[in-house]
Amino acid sequence: MRLKRIALTASMVVASLAATVSTSSALAQAKVQFFPSLTGRTGPVAPNATPFANGYADYMKLVNARGGINGIMTLVEECETAYATDRGVECYERLKGKHGGATVFQPLSTGITFALTEKVANDKVSLITSGYGRSDSADGGIFKWNFPLIGHYWVAGDIVLQHIAKQEGGWDKLKGKKIAVVYHDSPFGKELLPIVQERAATHGFTLQLLPVPAPGVEQKAVWLQVRQQRPDFVVMQTWGVMTPTAIREAIAVGYPREKMFGTWWSGAEPDLKDIGATAKGYNAVMMQHGAEPQAAVVKEIMDKVHAKGQGTGPKEEVGQVLYMRGVVGAMLAVEGVRAAQERFGKGKHVTPEQARWGYENLNLTQAKLDALGFKGVMRPVSTSCSDHMGSAWGRIHTWDGAKFTWSSDWLQADEQIIRPMVKSSAEKYAAEKKWTRRSPQDCQS
Repeated sequence: MRLKRIALTASMVVASLAATVSTSSALAQAKVQFFPSLTGRTGPVAPNATPFANGYADYMKLVNARGGINGIMTLVEECETAYATDRGVECYERLKGKHGGATVFQPLSTGITFALTEKVANDKVSLITSGYGRSDSADGGIFKWNFPLIGHYWVAGDIVLQHIAKQEGGWDKLKGKKIAVVYHDSPFGKELLPIVQERAATHGFTLQLLPVPAPGVEQKAVWLQVRQQRPDFVVMQTWGVMTPTAIREAIAVGYPREKMFGTWWSGAEPDLKDIGATAKGYNAVMMQHGAEPQAAVVKEIMDKVHAKGQGTGPKEEVGQVLYMRGVVGAMLAVEGVRAAQERFGKGKHVTPEQARWGYENLNLTQAKLDALGFKGVMRPVSTSCSDHMGSAWGRIHTWDGAKFTWSSDWLQADEQIIRPMVKSSAEKYAAEKKWTRRSPQDCQS
């Protein structure tokens, strides 16, 4: 019955968005900036991917309410992937040439990102993969069309381990300890492993690696191993139904929630709201933002979108963690276009190739972010040819039994460790694909 309600809600939202698009035929005929939205409103990640899609759509509506991108209106069209790689590729092929060309894709899936990385290089359209995808794609000298803006999995893993070390009194205090890693047995889950393995080798703690097959609803054997081995900490690289399942199993075997740390796809309201007080103490790293109900951008969305009856989903979710992630993703997509307009013509439609230049030349100062409504939500983002990430900051929040509250100061991933890892992995990929590092001339293009 619950699945039927989820499916019905998803279909109503999609129908609503389709109606919005179809009734905007005049807008579609005009010069618009097209932002395809690959959604996961159905399937095992639906409770988590749906608020992301809603936040993405609502922010694009807010941009139009503000007058567009220097007068150019945004146009969003959804395509449902159900978090399946083959469907994600189908959606990409269907949407990439529509409405003057797709500005940028945000797959919300590491598997889809892996599948599209070669395609976008041939088609000359960008991917924004904030917090997921290929960690090595931060190296813009190799990955010209990939942008893991504001963080990737190695950043998340490093910040979590930094926080644990700080709690323990320093990295040296981790020597001899055991950290279990419960991870989705897929490219998404495995992408975390290089940074935790690097830190383990450096600081002398041991790892207990515990893969969980998708979709992750059967984890009893994994948590029995946790009960037997009693690791000092558990780090979780989980997503969708896998996360609440893991937390419930941890409760069942008596593993303390305060010793559990999710990465940034493992710590949102849908993961814990049905568990409630018994999950108190569970932690997760956040990709800068967390739940931001008091943020200026949230208040503006409520005033200019939801109050007008144009909200994409329920207003109760506005400002929650994954809704905000969709808002942030949309903002980054729009601001890349705005940056491109500064070079190619203010108030003009930007082609996919021109938009790529904008994402590579982002300069979101704190003043710009504050003016957009993100004061207290985000730190500055600055990209370049060599750095397609632009920022490596995060924070830890902790579930208090009813909601998440901040439990750490800002933490920055150690680029002295991560940059060499990124470069080495990127060059290995380039050698396999027979790609060459971009020239200084190409970096100006």
